[in-house]
Amino acid sequence: METSLLHKALEYKCWADRRTLDVVGTIDPVQGAASLAFARQQLNHMVRVEENFRARLQSTPEPHPSTNTELVPSLQELDQRLMVSNEWLAAYASHLRTDQAHQTLSFTFVDGFRGSMTPTEILFHIVNHGTYHRGAIGHALDLAAAMRPADTYTVFIHQLEPHRRDA
Repeated sequence: METSLLHKALEYKCWADRRTLDVVGTIDPVQGAASLAFARQQLNHMVRVEENFRARLQSTPEPHPSTNTELVPSLQELDQRLMVSNEWLAAYASHLRTDQAHQTLSFTFVDGFRGSMTPTEILFHIVNHGTYHRGAIGHALDLAAAMRPADTYTVFIHQLEPHRRDA
């Protein structure tokens, strides 16, 4: 994956995560309790996966033995952890040298299966993984009658570069 596209994809992920977190925060905790719980569970899963992959990129022990938990953190904690993750991923990608980007890393997934990926593949997976789960959260937002954010890449790129609308 072209480096500049990878950086743009990570920037997009941060932007889309922020939009999703902001709207999830508007769900009525009483009337939309089930939707809010589902959204928090999805966000918890997203951030735990990201934190485990971050450990793999750093060759450090994984912080989580599973990709979700029975007890789900508050939306505020999930927001904070997801933004920290996005900042770290962007910084990591900006310092990733070409020779490192395609070096194969081997690890064990939390389900016990072995795997190997390059840092570029891991970063792409994280972007793609977030997109998948934000889509699931979108359904929960619909059920809670919350305004689903326009969070596609096309909206992002044209908001970032409005002159491209006139091209």
